[in-house]
Order: sequence, then structure tokens, then C-alpha cells
Amino acid sequence: MIKKKSRDEIKRMRKAGHIVALVHAEIKDKLKAGMTTKDLDDIAMDVIHKNKAIPTFLGYNGFPASICTSVNEQIVHGIPSKDVILEEGDIISVDVGATYGGLVGDSAWTHPVGQISEEKQRLLKVTEESLFAGLQYMKDGCVLDDVQKAIEAVANREKLGIVRQYGGHGVGHVMHEEPFVFNYSVGNMLPLKSGMTIAIEPMLNLGGDDVIVMPDKWTVVTKDKQPSAHFEHTVLVTEDGPDILTKLMEE
Repeated sequence: MIKKKSRDEIKRMRKAGHIVALVHAEIKDKLKAGMTTKDLDDIAMDVIHKNKAIPTFLGYNGFPASICTSVNEQIVHGIPSKDVILEEGDIISVDVGATYGGLVGDSAWTHPVGQISEEKQRLLKVTEESLFAGLQYMKDGCVLDDVQKAIEAVANREKLGIVRQYGGHGVGHVMHEEPFVFNYSVGNMLPLKSGMTIAIEPMLNLGGDDVIVMPDKWTVVTKDKQPSAHFEHTVLVTEDGPDILTKLMEE
């Protein structure tokens, strides 16, 4: 069952999303070669706690950190570690969840570490473009497959691999609510209605679609070891179009 959110629930989700956006802004500002992914987790934990929120990911099905940090060929669910040192030319996908007043904000962004290759630049640009291509259909009167088709069209145009086992999802009182959102068309004609809150999150690869789950049972990597990018926003469906909840609120 898909749960529409009340005005009060949306207000709390917007605050949670603002906190998530603060984490991304702080990480983007401080990110540099030589840092560890554990350093990034520490930054996130500090921002989330200072804003009186809870790190949604910590302890989720046993996940041991407050954010996911996925480097280069890692797609999602990378575990922050003091042993993973970022190098010039890497890309890192940072997935952040914060719970405020019982409601969740969830967003991911892929960042360059210093100067990156032209191919990696293209991957980041196109994956972000695919996110916003999908978001434009998050409005009353559209169907879920409109979102999925738009993401797939951008990926196919640029001949990028599409991660097919993972995707977006409803979000609210818990991190994963219905519906599941594929990043390619599956013919899902679910009507999108005002008040729905859904995380749209394309994951695209420079190589093929195939993925492997590593022995830690969390980290997902591309089978061909080609780089992957991940962009995500939590979005409110409205009659007038998408309302992005995981962005900085105006002071």
C-alpha cells in the first residue's frame, strides 16, 4: 500500500531532507584526496546529530555506518572504512539518510575526487541528467513508468549500463516503502498522486549492466569493474510537478 503524506509529515520530511542536503554540502566542501571513507562517515554523523536527527542507515539490517560510500566500480552500499583512502581521479557515491521527527529523507550524490577523466565526467553528468529527466514526471496525472522510461532513455542515448537489481522506492516513516522504482521501463502504470513521496535514484555504469555483491554482503560492484554513478533525490508528487525534499531549505 502506498501512503500519501499529510502536510505535517511533509514538513518533517522536508526538514529531514534539509539535513541530508547539509551532509552532502559539507562532504562536497571537505572532500579531497587522502581522506578515508570513514572520515566522510564521521562528517555525516556530526552534521546529522547536530541537527537533532538520527542516521537512518546506521543499524539498518545490520549496516554498520551512517552513510554508504561507494568508490569507482562500487555502485551502492559501500561501507565506510579507515582503510579506504581516496585518491586523485576517484569518484565516490555518497548515499545519506536522516530521520527527523520519525520521517526519513534519502539522497545520494556522486562526487569527483580532484580531477577526473573525461569519461568519468560524462558518467556523472549523464547520470545526474537521467535523475532530473525522471523527476519531471513526478506529478499528478503521470504514471510510474513515465519516470522509468525517462531515465532509461537518457542511459540508452549515451550507451551507459543500467543497474537493474537496485532502484528507487517510496520513502516516509521508513526508508523503503512502496512502490519500487526501476531505472528502466517495465510497463508499471501505477498512477502518481499528489502526496506520494518517492526516492528516484538512477545508477548508471560506463560498462555493462551486470553487478556482483561482495563478500561483505553489502557492497555492490560492476561485474566488469567499470565505474558507476548514483544520483538520488526524495521527491513529493504535486499537481504542479516535482517538489524536491532533499535540498537545502531557505533560511
